[in-house]
Amino acid sequence: MNPKISDVAEKAGVSKTTVSRVLNNRGYISQETKDAVYGAMKELNYFPNDVARSLFNKKTNLIGLILPTVNNPFFSELAFYIESICAEKGYKVLLCNSTHSRENEERYLDMLLRNQVDGIIVCSYNRGFHHYNHGKMAVVAIDHYLAPSIPVVGSDNYNGGKLATELLLAKGCRNIVHINGPIELETPANLRRKAYEDVIRENGREPIVYENRQSFEQKGYSSLFDQIFAEHPEVDGVFASDDLIASTFIQFVKKKGLRIPEDIRVVGYDGSETVQAFLPELTTIQQPIKDIAYECVRILSEQIDGEADHEAEELYLPVSLLERETT
Repeated sequence: MNPKISDVAEKAGVSKTTVSRVLNNRGYISQETKDAVYGAMKELNYFPNDVARSLFNKKTNLIGLILPTVNNPFFSELAFYIESICAEKGYKVLLCNSTHSRENEERYLDMLLRNQVDGIIVCSYNRGFHHYNHGKMAVVAIDHYLAPSIPVVGSDNYNGGKLATELLLAKGCRNIVHINGPIELETPANLRRKAYEDVIRENGREPIVYENRQSFEQKGYSSLFDQIFAEHPEVDGVFASDDLIASTFIQFVKKKGLRIPEDIRVVGYDGSETVQAFLPELTTIQQPIKDIAYECVRILSEQIDGEADHEAEELYLPVSLLERETT
């Protein structure tokens, strides 16, 4: 039979109320009493009932995290840091992969609400769900606009695009192509494209932009790259809006017998530890992924605890240029 809180109380020589206060960190309790309770728990192999504790505290200590896919190194690293930071604050994370599907996201949102999560961190390409404004639910968005009232955390996308484009120009590139996601998604990441277009026009040239509509699926990139070379064989520089596009483009170019950086220079965006490990030669704009995770959790926990609502707040953190061999 599993041990009960009464067994812990008897073993520790205290009341059940005292054990409950220790478990829920309520009121002043001497260190001696805490040690006795935790010692009894360990000896009896007793584990607190999280459901019962959540009813007592009126919190589940659960956080929902909705991402497009953890197959992308940026999102997997972001999930790792968010989970680690949440664990330090006593939260457990329910990870949901929406795979860019509105139906999947709506199903996950319903599930999170049914489980009465304390808050949700979400990076979504779908807007307009009434769930995000459900009651007083704490919600933080990552580099996406969900609703006018929901705070957004991300990186300084405009400066990142500016740094990438200026570097390619400084390296002598005159026919620079930018590859980004669909412009109609209306995300802060579109500022990478805006910066590219501004810098290119400031230097007396016309922007060349291609939209990747295959999400994060590499199998669809080949036809897009074929189109780029067919329409602009003179291309000598590429600024990709994420490192997966950049790395796939580099593989494609090498198969064509072209050299990097001698024939074409390439700059990516994200700078995750995974891409740096497997493609250390890639020049990229590095997002502060750990800091983004920290700020998301900080803002969400402040919403949950009623310390601040952060309504409509937008926080964009500095990026850095990692110049490597591909430029």
